[in-house]
Amino acid sequence: MVSVGVEEEYLLLDADSGYPVSRWEEVRAAAARQRAVARGEVERELLQAQVEVATPVCDTLDEVERHLRRLRGALHAAAAETGCRVAASGAAPFLGPAPVTDQPRYRRMLADAALLVDEQMINGMHVHVGVPDRARAIAVLNRIRRWLPVLVAMSGNSPYWDGAETGFASWRTVVFGRWPVSGPPPAFDGPEDYERRTERLLRVGVIRDRGQVYWQARPSERYPTVEVRAMDVQLRPEDAATLAGVVRALVTTGLNEAEAGATAGPLVPDELLAAANWQAARHGLNGHLVDPLTCEPRPAAEVVASLMDHLRKTLDDTGDLERVSTGVERLLDDGTGEQRQRRAVASGGKEGLLGLLSTGER
Repeated sequence: MVSVGVEEEYLLLDADSGYPVSRWEEVRAAAARQRAVARGEVERELLQAQVEVATPVCDTLDEVERHLRRLRGALHAAAAETGCRVAASGAAPFLGPAPVTDQPRYRRMLADAALLVDEQMINGMHVHVGVPDRARAIAVLNRIRRWLPVLVAMSGNSPYWDGAETGFASWRTVVFGRWPVSGPPPAFDGPEDYERRTERLLRVGVIRDRGQVYWQARPSERYPTVEVRAMDVQLRPEDAATLAGVVRALVTTGLNEAEAGATAGPLVPDELLAAANWQAARHGLNGHLVDPLTCEPRPAAEVVASLMDHLRKTLDDTGDLERVSTGVERLLDDGTGEQRQRRAVASGGKEGLLGLLSTGER
């Protein structure tokens, strides 16, 4: 079984007003006192009004969901001790000042791009899938890049920003796309080509370190994994587990194709992939997406069905087909986080939205 692990980022919001609060240190200390949290599972993020968790390496999607529920529950209790909420939203629905976490790397980022850092009140879900080596990691990137906008659409959970409706399903994708090395990755000729091109980015000073290679999929610099980071953090842990299953199957399918000597298929031009990514962030599953196979517009549900057809054999082989198919159908029928956020505002206004976003309330 190919291993999988998930990282999630959350907002810390004032329990009453819903505005960001810089209580990372207090929340971390409260979480550390809980037996349910192991050392290193709760980490700092760029801004002091954010927190990140990471599951252990998992073999099954049941493990992924169980760990996410455990970590979310622990953080909810820790945040309650400090008078704030932990909110699972891809973007802050209300903005306020949030200092940068006091680390040299983050301070350098602030010096380089002050306003952009100030506005990084966004939260993603990163899925790590084990791969044997760097060469096959790059082969996987070339095969999954066309599908990344579909993941953006399926995971959209950030329609509000600074008290306003953005008109986007994933405003996080737009904000994060302002960094110089972001969005879907280009195609590479192999690991040497990847190294040469990323080193060139470092030499010209556009990025300061490899951690700022913010492509939506990349080989991890710390682990023997492909890291897919195209998705907004999810409202519900069961949806996060579903998407982790989709990503694992996507990477595993890419691995199987590469090892069988199958080509990566026709190259989707960078400009079209960028446009498809914007379209996915704009409409989510509400309208049309660019079909990764034909590069033509199709209803979102049909494109998701094409993705599931692409993954069916792998999901069946790993025993995940029923679980992931049911989870994807739930997203299509019950709605993504973006759709549920809008329904919460329509029915309950600000309080309805804040209640929905609080991770301990599901």
